[in-house]
Amino acid sequence: MTLEHINQILAFVVFSYSDVHITVAKIIKVPLILFAIWFIVTRIGKLITKTLLAKKLSQDAVHLFTRIYFILSIAILIFTSLEVLSIPLTAFAFVSGAIAIGVGFGAQNIINNFISGWILMWERPIRIGDFLEVGNAKGVVETINTRSTRIRRNDGVHMLIPNSQLLENTVTNWTLIDGNARSSVSVGVAYGSDVILVKKLIQQVLDDHEAILANPKSSVLFDDFADSSLVFNAIFWVCAESETMLRKVRSDIRFSIYAVFEKHDVVIAFPQRDIHIDGEIAFKRS
Repeated sequence: MTLEHINQILAFVVFSYSDVHITVAKIIKVPLILFAIWFIVTRIGKLITKTLLAKKLSQDAVHLFTRIYFILSIAILIFTSLEVLSIPLTAFAFVSGAIAIGVGFGAQNIINNFISGWILMWERPIRIGDFLEVGNAKGVVETINTRSTRIRRNDGVHMLIPNSQLLENTVTNWTLIDGNARSSVSVGVAYGSDVILVKKLIQQVLDDHEAILANPKSSVLFDDFADSSLVFNAIFWVCAESETMLRKVRSDIRFSIYAVFEKHDVVIAFPQRDIHIDGEIAFKRS
C-alpha cells in the first residue's frame, strides 16, 4: 500500500454537515488528541490534589476545587474536538434546543440534585467528615457528588441521599461549627443515700475521664424524686467524631460510677413495690 493510497483513505469523507466534511483522518485524530489531553489533565489533577492536601486544606475545599477543574477540562476537551473537526457551535443549536426541552420535562429531579450538589459544595453547610443526623439515620459524610451525598452510618452501611433532600429537609449537623457535643448519663440511688456524697462521687468520675472537656464544665444535677430512686443526671461535653464515641464515653462513665458507688456503699436503686392489705387473710385447706 503506497503513501498516496493511504492519504486517499484518510481523506475519504465519511459524512458531511453543511459545509463541514468529516474525513477518516479527523475521526482518527480526535480520539488520539482527546486521550492525550485527558491523560495530561488527570495527571495534573492528581498533582494539584496532592499539593492541596499537603497544604492541609479541608477535604471539602479540595473536593470542590477538583470538581471545578475537571468540569473546565471537559469543556476544553469538547471545544478542542469541535475545533479539530471544524464543526461550528451553531451546528448544535437545534439539537441543544431539543435537549433543553427534554431536560425540562424529564430530568427535573436530576437538575435539581445537580444544582443542590454545587450549592452544598460552594456554601459548605455540609462538609466531608461532618457527622449528620438525617431522619432516623446518623453517620459521617464521606463524599459529596453532583447528584447525591454518600454517608456512612454508625453500623457501617452506606447511604446515598439526594442532594436536594439535604437542602430542603431538616438536617442536624453535629460538627458544623466544631466537634463538641453534649451528652448525659442518668443514675438512680436508693432513698436514704447521702445525696451530697453521691453528687461528689459522680463529679469525680466526670473530672477523671480524659475525653470529657473541661470547658464547658461538666455538672451533676439532682434530677428527680422518682418512685423508687433519687435520680441524678451527669451532664458533660465531649469532642466527638461520631455517635459511637459518645456511646463509648457514656459506657465508661457508667462503669466508673458503678465501681465508685460500690466502693462507698452507695446503693443503685431498682424498682420496688410495697403492698398494703386491709383486713385479714384467711387460708383454707381444701
